[in-house]
Amino acid sequence: MGEMIALEYLNSKNYATVSQGWRSRFGEIDLIVSNTEYLVFVEVKLRKNANFALAREYVGAAKQNKIRTTASLWLASHRNRLQPRFDVIEIYMPNDSSKPTINHIENAF
Repeated sequence: MGEMIALEYLNSKNYATVSQGWRSRFGEIDLIVSNTEYLVFVEVKLRKNANFALAREYVGAAKQNKIRTTASLWLASHRNRLQPRFDVIEIYMPNDSSKPTINHIENAF
């Protein structure tokens, strides 16, 4: 559900969808999107709230390394001239809210 919300958000910001849920033996990239400048590898984190911790805090060094390695494999097998970038999208969606709060962190790592 979080990935669908993030993709709608990104499409509304003029990003084009390249791939969803791209997997390798090292990990998965939730979304790959592009605009005129960047090819963006996006990690999506959905939470009810930030009471315990911010959603972005769940993208630690080990997760970042997995995403980087998986992105390198994607880049090796797909021709692309855009500058790669790694973003995190936090989505907070409490049970009583029909509209999620989205925080797009560009160039997160």
